[in-house]
Amino acid sequence: MSQSTRHESTERDVTRTNEQEREQEGGDERERCPECGGKLVSDDARAETVCADCGLVVDEDEIDHGPEWRAFDAGEKDQKSRVGAPTTNMMHDNGLSTNIGWQNKDAYGNSLSSTQRKKMQRLRTWNERFRTRDHSERNLKQALGEIERMASALGLPENVRETASVIYRRALDEDLLPGRSIEGIATASLHAAARMANVPRSIDEVTRVSRVDEATFERAYRYIVRELSLEIQPADPVEYLPRFASDLELSDETERRARELLETGKRENVHSGKSPVGLAAAAIYAAGILTNASLTQAEVSEATDMSEVTIRNRYQELLAAEEQDYPLADA
Repeated sequence: MSQSTRHESTERDVTRTNEQEREQEGGDERERCPECGGKLVSDDARAETVCADCGLVVDEDEIDHGPEWRAFDAGEKDQKSRVGAPTTNMMHDNGLSTNIGWQNKDAYGNSLSSTQRKKMQRLRTWNERFRTRDHSERNLKQALGEIERMASALGLPENVRETASVIYRRALDEDLLPGRSIEGIATASLHAAARMANVPRSIDEVTRVSRVDEATFERAYRYIVRELSLEIQPADPVEYLPRFASDLELSDETERRARELLETGKRENVHSGKSPVGLAAAAIYAAGILTNASLTQAEVSEATDMSEVTIRNRYQELLAAEEQDYPLADA
């Protein structure tokens, strides 16, 4: 590099540094009071910029960057908002794609002509094709739709659906699907998410709404739990009580007594190796006996999907555990 070139480069660097210093000084001046040099603060209520030290009003009639409309409740705020829906894992494209409505009407509510209807139909077709451009996106779209359908049938909350969608996405990213059905992995993901959120559903309930048989579902569930290292604790029988009690319209006293029986059974290790759903059903029946509730084994069996034989065996074990835990109760 020649001497003249190095000199020109040095001058450019000096000029750039001086400009940056002037911009920084100008920014500092705009943040300081012109009278006392104090710090300027914005008063959004009065649309003014004032000095925090001397109170001088430096600027007024500031621009309000908020919406021009007012809302008095959450529903009205959502209705007037002009932003799109939040991103979600329950859609294969995270909810970021364009959706063309099925109504053949314009912005004023007028029906479209036949030519315009055909045009809109072609646009919908191509939009749907572009939303799922490869096999992995088509796979994900089908699986998330299946998770949404089963979660709706089982009455699971939205956080469980989101978690199930994340689990399925992880299984897809780690290439765990080859050789296994989409419906099986989707069912296993939903069951795992429900267990993790402490709103479990029994295997029979999940199998009833799934498109795969129980053996396929259980095999897929064990597979994803092992491969994804999901931290899932054993189901607690107490977690099934509120739902079963609501279905059977039990009194608060009976539900509380059933909860006490289950807690006693856990202290006596009765729950080890037993079905949590069966224990919950047995606790409800035993609590009905202790509180003189008109509750039959057939009614409990129908509400909990457990056989009457299982209920008879388990409720006797729970009552025996309570006698051991409180030996003087009958004295």
